[in-house]
Amino acid sequence: MSKKGYVYILASKRNGVLYIWVTSNLIKRIYEHKSELIEGFTKRYHIKRLVYFEIYENMYDAISREKQLKSWSRENKVALIENKNKYWEDLYDTIL
Repeated sequence: MSKKGYVYILASKRNGVLYIWVTSNLIKRIYEHKSELIEGFTKRYHIKRLVYFEIYENMYDAISREKQLKSWSRENKVALIENKNKYWEDLYDTIL
């Protein structure tokens, strides 16, 4: 049985710095970002707000989608976020 995959977008604030990644455990991964347990880009720029995510039946599909989203223009990424989350609210509590 393959693991589910999650593609997620974090933001530093509304219309702020965006970060797109993939994981097999969304709750754990977002907790790590929020707690700044992960060294690197998100910690350096305080990117902690979960503004968008998608669920896939397997990691292969999630990784394919992640690559697609990363290739998009910023304008298209913002439109994707605002289509589901107009006010860029932190969605972390909705996944707990």
